Amino acid sequence: MDKAIRAAFVGNPNCGKTTLFNAYTGANLKVANWPGVTVEKKEGALKYHSHRFMLVDLPGTYSLTSYTMEEKLTRQYILDTEVDVIVDVADASALERNLYLTLQLIELGKPVILALNMMDIVEERGMEIDMHRLPEMLGIPCVPVSAKHKMGLDILMHTVAHHKEKSAQENLEHHHYHHSREVHHKHSHHKEFTVVYNDAIEDKIDQVINRLKEGKEQCSNYRWTAIKLLERDEEIMSLYPYNWDGIIDRSYEDDIINGKYDLIEEIIEECLVNKQVKAASTDRADRLLTNNILGLPIFLGIMALVFFLTFTLGDFLKLGFEAALEWFSDWTLMTLTAAGASEWVVSLIVNGIIAGVGGILTFLPNIFILFLALAFLEDSGYMSRVAYVMDGLMGRIGLSGRAFIPMILGFGCTVPAIMASRSLEDPRDRKRIIFITPFMSCSARLPIYVLFSSMFFQHAAMLVAYSMYLIGIIVAVLTALFLSLGSKSKKVTAPLLIELPEYKTPNLQTILIYVWQKVKEYLTKAGTTIFLASIVLWFLLNFGENGMTYDMSESFGAMAGMKLAPLLVPAGLGLWQVVVALISGLAAKEVVVSSFSVLFGVANATTATGMNHLREVLAGFGFGAGNAYALMVFCLLYTPCVATIGVIYRELKSYKLTIASILFQLATAWIMAVIVYQVSVLL
Repeated sequence: MDKAIRAAFVGNPNCGKTTLFNAYTGANLKVANWPGVTVEKKEGALKYHSHRFMLVDLPGTYSLTSYTMEEKLTRQYILDTEVDVIVDVADASALERNLYLTLQLIELGKPVILALNMMDIVEERGMEIDMHRLPEMLGIPCVPVSAKHKMGLDILMHTVAHHKEKSAQENLEHHHYHHSREVHHKHSHHKEFTVVYNDAIEDKIDQVINRLKEGKEQCSNYRWTAIKLLERDEEIMSLYPYNWDGIIDRSYEDDIINGKYDLIEEIIEECLVNKQVKAASTDRADRLLTNNILGLPIFLGIMALVFFLTFTLGDFLKLGFEAALEWFSDWTLMTLTAAGASEWVVSLIVNGIIAGVGGILTFLPNIFILFLALAFLEDSGYMSRVAYVMDGLMGRIGLSGRAFIPMILGFGCTVPAIMASRSLEDPRDRKRIIFITPFMSCSARLPIYVLFSSMFFQHAAMLVAYSMYLIGIIVAVLTALFLSLGSKSKKVTAPLLIELPEYKTPNLQTILIYVWQKVKEYLTKAGTTIFLASIVLWFLLNFGENGMTYDMSESFGAMAGMKLAPLLVPAGLGLWQVVVALISGLAAKEVVVSSFSVLFGVANATTATGMNHLREVLAGFGFGAGNAYALMVFCLLYTPCVATIGVIYRELKSYKLTIASILFQLATAWIMAVIVYQVSVLL
């Protein structure tokens, strides 16, 4: 069988590239409507008629000039890998912005196909693209597609299969408005290249190419190499360390950029009809949602609505899960007892595994509603506005609004949030974001908030849980400010340049893929990490120095908890059971909930009856609302789960910095919990 055709999907952030990739491969990848989510390439196999394809989804990038992690990864892959065809996915509704990357890709000299995505939006706005003139001016195939509606997908793959060996631009036909200028070059550049610069730049390109050939340098594309040398591209300059005096006397990057945009302006004027028809609704919405004064309160209000739905709808659906858990627990107990199972086996299964894993599963409706709401906000185009709104605040602490994107991702899971820090250009910014992102309240902490706010704050439960998210943001911002003050180098933060995509109706398939992925991760964690943690916890609480014990206070777990408990007395968390629960939370934060059920001997603690019983038991130890709030604050801020710690180490590549981050988070959690509890005592 023929070798698989390797096609690289490249495009600006928000162009629908990953959605198109999903449409071909069926991969359940995260698709979000703001920059900085896809931070690693993804691969998927596809068979179309007699052809086999290996599709590669590369990170979104605005250019091939390497600044951010995404741009570096994308450029490196295209340059170093045997890519047969580059599929440039462009947002057809924002053609002018997307064409800059297209022209850079064409200059690489590899086969390029322009996939004009979101053609349905073009039609909605009353615009038209001249599909005959556009390929003439670019010299490459242009295929209209709609990833959302899966239109034009077969044609695109057909084009990829038949264009893989055509690197030269064909049938170029430009209409230039400066015919009067003299052309001094020996050959007609306009018949050879899509992008032709002014005579001075073209002369420089020819001189650089001649110098490279004199040095007998073997370049896959002399023209592209010459252009990058004129731009003083650091990577290319290091590869050809010649004495360029007399040729490259300065950076010609601005001249080259202007040359590309001159051509883009010409293309838009000739190929885009009814350009003046715009989506005025987006502009009207942005005047309100990105307002300097109203933008932040609106964001906080939207997040409050998200948590209102998470509690009201989530708790309503949760009732069915609680009833099912209670029935299953009782049925298992009766079945094992009737079968004559030993007491320790019954205790392990009912009080250990079912209480641990089952208790966590009852929070699945709350998790589902939370991710459904976040997916809707992401895919609608709103979340990128949040980064824009936060730019002013982030600038005051030495970061750009783009740094808020990983923090927002932290609402879902800290692991991908920390990985998303790669979208930041400055390594110092990445380190600071890695330090503060764990303070953002991930979904794993939600069961803790739901349980303790429902037990101790009843009607104000939603507000109490919502306050945890606000505290997380405030602590993260203050920490970033503290770290910036401690930095030796003071830098001026450049204004944020970020795309604000058009608002759109969220794609149902995209939302379902996103939510299912998160639910699947939650269920997988319940079936693996939490399952094992529940078993380990049961053994620690049922075995001591003298073997198996029915008195938990004599167990190994109690011994460890009692030694550490004095440290948490100022925070109102001085019970050894609480200490053990917090230690178990290092495996996964959800385990804190199931641990309380086991440690205080309350079956089905997540049900209404179980909550009342657990509250009464805790009250007997003097554990009240102040203790509960301090506990939630501590769980919000203390050391993240082991999976997150592993990612922090991989990103920082330093044991010292990783340990420093763990200790810093632990110290912050202790200080905040102490403040909260001591204030509650005074009040």
